[in-house]
Amino acid sequence: MNKVRKAVIPAAGLGTRFLPATKAIPKEMLPLVDIPTIQVIVQEALDSGIEEILIISNSKKTALETHFGRDLAFEEHLRQTGKPELAEQLKAIGTMAHITFIYQENPKGLGDAVLYAEKFASGEPFAVLLGDDVVVNREGKPALLQLIEAFDKVGGSVLGVQTVPQADVCKYGIVTPSSHGEVLPRLTEIVDMVEKPKVAEAPSRLAVLGRYVFTNEIFKYLKVTPIGKGGEIQLTDGIRLLNKKQKVYAYDFVGERYDVGDKFGFVKATIDFALDRADLKDKVEDYMKVLSERLK
Repeated sequence: MNKVRKAVIPAAGLGTRFLPATKAIPKEMLPLVDIPTIQVIVQEALDSGIEEILIISNSKKTALETHFGRDLAFEEHLRQTGKPELAEQLKAIGTMAHITFIYQENPKGLGDAVLYAEKFASGEPFAVLLGDDVVVNREGKPALLQLIEAFDKVGGSVLGVQTVPQADVCKYGIVTPSSHGEVLPRLTEIVDMVEKPKVAEAPSRLAVLGRYVFTNEIFKYLKVTPIGKGGEIQLTDGIRLLNKKQKVYAYDFVGERYDVGDKFGFVKATIDFALDRADLKDKVEDYMKVLSERLK
């Protein structure tokens, strides 16, 4: 079985939930303090052993390519003006990963976006990380690495899941876990899944939260996936077709997941990321105490 060494990050969406900011700035460049969310996602992939990354973007999002490219003149300017640490930081970003970009000019759903990665995957298994879901496991392995290790053991596609409140099941792809229980700790086979079900019709509260490891066979089924909800090719529908021929698993990953595509989720992530920073923690905590008194 091939090692999972490639990852795909779909990033062609228009970011309408964050307008007007995203009129000029890709939503993936919105920062958690001072680190763009796309960089946080790329770092998780690298920390999980990924060697090559494909970002599926569009021609209006050249800022993504600029961010991960080298700017030698700017780096030299920083050195000449007494800011060598910033120069090294920019150099590190420009050399942190082997990243390829491809444009999806007519977004037709997440399933369509993943199809753009077929040539990149070159017959190998691969990971998919969605930029709206930032996951931090502050005491252990990155979420993607947890899925990769599960994939290495079972050899089938693995979906990253967590339990969500019943009222929120309508926001996600929801899996039906096998009644036979866990195959391995935190890992179960799935019987079926449904995209954004009605609350009363959801088969479980296990939601797919933006992390996947696929066998290369997923492409065969995405190519014959019919147009689904919203007039788009739904990745969920392609996974259902794959699951009829090949076992697909759900892994209940460990980590704090932030929906940074949601305004409150983005604010929450920003606060928590600030609290993780030695240079900001004390100031943020002091300000939170002031706010707490103000709100009494």
